[in-house]
Amino acid sequence: MTATSSAQNTDIVITRQFAAPRQLVWDVWTTPKHLEKWFGPKGFDTRVEILEFRVGGRSSYIMVGPDSTEYPAVGVFKEIVPIEKIVSTDEWGEAHEELAAKKHLDLPQGMVLTALFDDLGARTQLTLITSHQSVEDREKHEALGVVGGWNSSFDKMDEYLAEVQK
Repeated sequence: MTATSSAQNTDIVITRQFAAPRQLVWDVWTTPKHLEKWFGPKGFDTRVEILEFRVGGRSSYIMVGPDSTEYPAVGVFKEIVPIEKIVSTDEWGEAHEELAAKKHLDLPQGMVLTALFDDLGARTQLTLITSHQSVEDREKHEALGVVGGWNSSFDKMDEYLAEVQK
């Protein structure tokens, strides 16, 4: 796993390899029954409220923390290349923004998430690019723990992929 960003760059790039074929990694990423098994950091559960998996379709997920606090996220699919690439907006849900206001957090806005799925035979490399409108927004997102959160989610995804391949 690697994670990169730079002072001049507005992107956070996380690369991870999974011991599973690309089609399975794609399915686990794009199917609600699978997403709910791994999405979110360890200790969090996730509900998929909406997943209209088509260009222009919407997504709405709610991560539920160990203390039962809900963290909604919403998006719109901008580009889908089957088993290769997904581009979507990535925004905080209204309740998440209200929670951030109570905690005096300054959330980044206007994020775009690109997931690239590279076939390595029996393995798949997933490259996740979170693009921000500014370096400042990227830094805000990093300060919120986005890299650690994704890595924890990817640990759960790795475990789940091993389970479904048994």
